[in-house]
Amino acid sequence: MKITLGTAFTLAFMAVGTLSAHADGDVVAGEKVFKKCAACHVVDSDKKKVGPSLKDVIGRTAGTHPDFKYSKVMVEAGEGGLVWDDESLTGYLTNPKTYMKGNKMSFAGLKKEEDLANVIAYLKQFTPVQ
Repeated sequence: MKITLGTAFTLAFMAVGTLSAHADGDVVAGEKVFKKCAACHVVDSDKKKVGPSLKDVIGRTAGTHPDFKYSKVMVEAGEGGLVWDDESLTGYLTNPKTYMKGNKMSFAGLKKEEDLANVIAYLKQFTPVQ
């Protein structure tokens, strides 16, 4: 059986499903956690920094923010169907290098489930209701 890159990403994302995805979190605490991200990302505008803007990231296909040069693996993940939601963000933000080998983000990850839930709650306020 030939496994395409898209299939490999799907399998990897399913494997991460063992991590709990968080529907709720504390927005105020999430703003504090986001300070770890703020050197490279913004959430309140479409301005890019070292990383792409995270405004409207919830529901966005991976690797698609305009005017940002993503790694090949991030673009391929989006082409393979990766859309940022609670579960995929939890997996990615826990350990970006393990979740998606070859991506450019040099962040070590968030280890506390509470921090993950809180930062995702914070990001959600910068995405219009879908």
